Amino acid sequence: MTIPSWRATCIQMQSERACQAADDAGGWAVIARNQARMIGLIEAALAGPDRPDLVVFPEFGMQGPPLGMAVEDWIRRACSTVPGPLTEPLQALAKREGIYIAGNVFEAPEEWPGRYFNTCIIIGPDGDIIYRYRRVNVAAFPSVHDFMTDYMKATPKDQVFPVADTPLGKIGVIACGEITVPEVARCMMFNGAEVILHPTNSRYSAAQEAAKLARCAENMTYMVSANVAGPIGFSPDGTFTGGRSHILDHWGETLAFEEADAEGTSVSAIIDIERLRADRRNDTGLSNPHLRARYEMYVPFYADAHFYPPDRFRDAPMKHASETHAAIAQARANLERAGVLVPLSAGTEDPASTVEL
Repeated sequence: MTIPSWRATCIQMQSERACQAADDAGGWAVIARNQARMIGLIEAALAGPDRPDLVVFPEFGMQGPPLGMAVEDWIRRACSTVPGPLTEPLQALAKREGIYIAGNVFEAPEEWPGRYFNTCIIIGPDGDIIYRYRRVNVAAFPSVHDFMTDYMKATPKDQVFPVADTPLGKIGVIACGEITVPEVARCMMFNGAEVILHPTNSRYSAAQEAAKLARCAENMTYMVSANVAGPIGFSPDGTFTGGRSHILDHWGETLAFEEADAEGTSVSAIIDIERLRADRRNDTGLSNPHLRARYEMYVPFYADAHFYPPDRFRDAPMKHASETHAAIAQARANLERAGVLVPLSAGTEDPASTVEL
């Protein structure tokens, strides 16, 4: 079936932090305000001359980050099931307008009590949740890797790094800094991804900007990257701001970009899946990774890569992000044994020991 070209729009919005509210009721009031702001911007985009078929809102757009809150407290303060109170207003909007809405929320699923996840979602035009990816690579949040054995047993393989097969094409979602981990996008490409949506909440980083382009070029996927407006979630004093929402094609060429950190919906572009599919079939030398990649050569090296310990919180959920310090220390030791990190000289203080999560 031929897929007509369609429009994607980034919802670059400001976001309050539920963790800074005086109490839990205040936290949910913050979330309600963020939801109203998000819906208002989506409705403004829909009312404009370039009506989108799909919109992406930024990571932390609805709740802000926990900023050091204990897991139990953050679950109570700002998390819900998906679907649930966090997604229901957007589900109603998607159904009413017949659009796709994608982004990222902190989810506390009933099937994994005591745990929350940094979860990417897509809501379909019928109002249903059609996609859920629970982020693997995190710095200060629980991860499904923390109880990998149980999670992999309970989760179908194609849902670990999932792709939604939609009338718009095959779509995956990766949040924020995880775009710098090539394997996530690669596994989604293995599952057929043609478009990577990227809800982010990040200050300027040359590495992350380069990673967006690299993920497009190495996987031949479109990228729709929606960042926060104003201060990023991890900058309560407002020192670091967002902006730079960006849409790129499957060659890494910019289709739309906004450097400024003001709220808006100006980053909007046409996605041509049929062109992508035709280009993927053409032999264009090493610039076509699909036809010339030799993945089998890498398998034994990945099989030997054991650095950050899995199943660290298999028996009991993480209570606070500070509990990951021991896992990071083990990962550092494993990397030293592998020769990736050079051991410190005797008597030298390790600057990594001063990092706070």
